[in-house]
Amino acid sequence: MAAPAQGLAHPVADPQTRPVWRSLRRGFNQRCPACGEGRVFGRFLKVNPACPACGEELHHHRADDAPPYATIVVVGHVIGTLMLAVEGFWPDAPIWLHALFWPTLTLMMSLWFLPRIKGALVAYQWALRMHGFEGEPHSTVEAAAPA
Repeated sequence: MAAPAQGLAHPVADPQTRPVWRSLRRGFNQRCPACGEGRVFGRFLKVNPACPACGEELHHHRADDAPPYATIVVVGHVIGTLMLAVEGFWPDAPIWLHALFWPTLTLMMSLWFLPRIKGALVAYQWALRMHGFEGEPHSTVEAAAPA
């Protein structure tokens, strides 16, 4: 394992590797995959061109349709399982309750998961140096220093 570089806020063992799991966790929390401080999104699903904290360029991402598909899979499985469980435990539940509860829960879960899944996908692309993220190894202190 290489010695941590002088002045780095987050020392990395090998400057060529970008930790995938840490990047995914940061992206899921809608934070910059490089520094973990800046926000990935400027608006609900609009990715910032660069991290406001460290300056890491984020405009290279190619999320396309993957986040909505993944959100549909996750939310669909959770809602479907819950619907079957409720029907099994409470078969006489009034139809108006189902008509009110399930669409509301589906919408809330979808709106919660969609930006998190997109942030994780952008971070995953950054960690694997895909689609233009293959630039020089990132240093959070060097990038954050004003020019």
